This record gives sequence, structure tokens and C-alpha cells, in this order.
Amino acid sequence: MEKRALLIAGVAFFGAAGMVAAADDQVTTWNALGAQAAVMAGQTVASSRTLAIEQIAVHDALNAIDPRYQRYVFQASALPGASADAAVAAAAHDALVGAIATGITVPGFGTLAGQAAAVALLHAKYSEALAAIPDGPAKTDGVAIGSSAAAAILALRSIDYAATLVGYTPGTRPGDWRPTPNPVPADPPAPADRLPALLPGWGGLTPFVLPGADQFEPKGPPRLSGPRYARDYNEVMEVGEQFSAIRTPDQTSMARFWYEGSAIGWSRIARVVSDAQALDSWQRARLLALIDMAMADGFIAGFRAKYDFHFWRPVSAIRAGDTDDNDDTVAGFSWNSLLNTPAMPDYPSTHSVLGGSAAEVLRRFFGDDDIAFTTTSGAPFGGLTRSFNSFSDAARENGESRIYAGIHFRSAVEDGIEQGRKIGGYVFTHALRPLNQTDDDKTDREPRDR
Repeated sequence: MEKRALLIAGVAFFGAAGMVAAADDQVTTWNALGAQAAVMAGQTVASSRTLAIEQIAVHDALNAIDPRYQRYVFQASALPGASADAAVAAAAHDALVGAIATGITVPGFGTLAGQAAAVALLHAKYSEALAAIPDGPAKTDGVAIGSSAAAAILALRSIDYAATLVGYTPGTRPGDWRPTPNPVPADPPAPADRLPALLPGWGGLTPFVLPGADQFEPKGPPRLSGPRYARDYNEVMEVGEQFSAIRTPDQTSMARFWYEGSAIGWSRIARVVSDAQALDSWQRARLLALIDMAMADGFIAGFRAKYDFHFWRPVSAIRAGDTDDNDDTVAGFSWNSLLNTPAMPDYPSTHSVLGGSAAEVLRRFFGDDDIAFTTTSGAPFGGLTRSFNSFSDAARENGESRIYAGIHFRSAVEDGIEQGRKIGGYVFTHALRPLNQTDDDKTDREPRDR
């Protein structure tokens, strides 16, 4: 199949709303700000929820001005002439402040100081955005509709159980998850290791689109005494070890490139592709909302499975390899992973779930998997650039990176990608559908076979 290379800069789209420079589109600008603010606040898994809330508010606000796609929750209509830019800024700002300024220190939601810094950034950027829009009824009406759209989704998600604390006691039997050590020195630098399980109750959140968190639960990790487990064990023991002699420099770079939070990194990919494909603001808002909802549901469903199976991580398994009743594994009592192991069970890899879900939404949205793009990583290993020939190639590499990092078994990766693919497909077909599909619509065509 002929590859469709993306032009990364200088693309413009002329649509019904006029000439829109892709790089200056307020939808992508505010999505990037949302990601920056979530990281600044110290959010980890919760960043997926934050970005989904923001993008739903933006999508619903724009479609209150000019209805093109089904809305998620907010159904009111804007007054004629309302400013789309003002609506986007107000919707994104209010939604982000509401999702970030929680005033709570539940793990994954960051610190109070981080939340305050993030909110200060959002207030400053909001003032700049409004100052660039001429005063008048259009601006006032745009702000009003954006704020109302944000209030609607924040009210709905206020009862989603995100702040509910759930206790968790690590297991002691072979195969049970237990707190994990970091390599020495920790990579990236970390103040502590052997941390308690992160967000064991996240799988109890109300999904954004899925009917239930167990909708696509995978079959479970391989039995310890079987050949598939031995395959997984020996692979990660060799290629994921801190000073592995067989891991290539490119594989090490791959592990670092993808170590960034999944929701943050894949939202950036969606912005890059949106710019290159010259989508208008309504299309961008829909694509980003679909991807961020799919990833939020990916974390919810993935965490449900993680704490259903509570399977141990490679570093725990390898150091206790003499207890797994498998003749084809040999213990490495002082084995270290390349990168720090996140404080949660192995199976499935939610990093892989989110990559699979985002890639599937992108594939379905554009009706083609074979779209090439280039993107650059953010913290903690920022500034690394990689190029891909397709969305599925990126999802596969995203998953493989966890094996090279020494922090996941292959079964967790492969089953995670498949779970994510199903979640992405479900979200795409059940949310934010076009109101009037036309033959010349550049998006939403049936994907070609992969």
C-alpha cells in the first residue's frame, strides 16, 4: 500500500469557517496546555481523565455553535455569532481547572503545590487567549457556551469515583504482585522505590464510553509453569536487564522515548497528525475527544484487569525465579531492569492498552493505518525523535518498549495492545458520530485492511 506521508508544518485548511492555520488552532493549543498542566500538577494515570474531560467540553462547546457531530453531554445551543475561539478557551480552561484543582492528594492526582502552579498557568493562558479576541457579544456568548459545556462534563464526572480510596494488600505467593525495587541508580531519578500499589481502585471508575470496565478484559497472564511464561521470562531477563549485552542502542532509545505518560504522548501524536492533515477545529476537537476518552477508558479497563490478576513484575519474578516451578527459568537474584518499574501489577500493560486504543481511533478516523508521522518525546526523557510508517507500527513499538525497559512481560504487552484495540474501536463507533455524513468527508471512512 502506498504510504501517505504527513507534512508536519505550514499546512492550512480552508473550510466553512474560513482559513485556519493548523499550527495556530486553539483546539490543539489548549490540548497541549492541558497536557502541560496535568504534568505540572503531578498527575499520572489521572491525566487521562483530565484530558478526556477537557476535550469533551471543547467538542461539545463547538458543536453547540455549529452542530456537526453528536455531543457527549452538553445539549444547549449557542447564540448566533458566538466566537468559537472564546468558546474553546473557556471550555478548556474551566474543564482543566475543575479536573486539576481537586484539592486532594489521592495518589496520581499530584500535589497541592503542583495543582496550584498548574492552575496559575491556565489562568494566565486564558487571559492571553481572551485578550486576543475583540470584546463584544460574540466573545461574551462564546465564553458563556464554553463555560457551560465545561460545567456539564465536570458535573457528570464529579460522581465517577475517581477520588475513592481502595486498600490493597500485596500477595506473597509466586506470581503475586509485590512492591518493586528500582535499578541502582534509579532511572529516571526517583526519591523512593518499593512503593505501594498505585490506584488499586481506578478500575472502579465509571468509564467514559464503555458499558463496563470488564467489557474487554483479557484472558489473563500465562501459568507460571508453562512454556509461554518461560518465553516471556527469558526474553525480558536478557533484553530488559539494566546492562543487557543484547539490547541495541536503538532499543534502549525506544524504551526511553516511550517512557513518558501514555495519555500525554499519544495526545501529542494526535496533535501532530491533526496539524499535518489540516483538520478544522471541529474535526480536531472530535478526534482528540475520541482518543482521550479511549485512553481514559483504557486505563480504567486496564486497571480493572491489573488488580483482578495482580501478576508480578519482571524484577520480582526474576529475583524469585527459583519459586515459579518452571524448569526453563533460572533466578537472577540481583537482576535489575533498565528503567524504574511503575508501582502496579504487570498484566496487562496499560501503556500498551492506551497505545492500542489511540492507534485504533486514529486508524478508523482517517480510514487508513498507513499514515507516516514523526514525533518528539516529552519528560522524563524529552527531546528524542522517532518516525513511524503507520499508527499500528507506533502502537507495537510503544508496547515493545516496555520489554526493552525490563518492566513488562511480552504477554502483558501483546494482550494489552489487543485490549486497547477493542476499546478504541468501541469508543469510535459509539461516541461523537457525524450528524451528516457526506461522500467527500475526508474522515470516518471505512479503514482499509491492515
